[in-house]
Amino acid sequence: MKTYEGSCHCGACRFDVELDLDHVRSCNCSVCTRRGALIHRVPKKALRMLSCLDSLSVYEWGTRTGKDYFCPSCGIMPFRVPSNPTEDELAEGKLPFEGWAVNVRCLEGVDLTEIPVVLIDGANLR
Repeated sequence: MKTYEGSCHCGACRFDVELDLDHVRSCNCSVCTRRGALIHRVPKKALRMLSCLDSLSVYEWGTRTGKDYFCPSCGIMPFRVPSNPTEDELAEGKLPFEGWAVNVRCLEGVDLTEIPVVLIDGANLR
């Protein structure tokens, strides 16, 4: 485990997160494709806000169970609350996730060329 410092582009949103950065997730859904975030999921207690969460804007789409937090000044999404599993995913045995999905591109000192990428087929979740 390592603690990373993170922020949006302008620095209005600051946080640190404790994680074992053994992979990142790249999703092909319409939002993630446009956003280009590389995600790593962590338990709720692993993310510590250094600035006020209430100062961020929230975008909800699709099932409206996920929440994308982004800076209203620079537009960067440093983290999100993942969506609940779909009925098909639940039927396949996927469990709900209680935690944060951190945009690893917002973390300081990370060499993305060294981290395996797991592809997520979010475009075909129904």
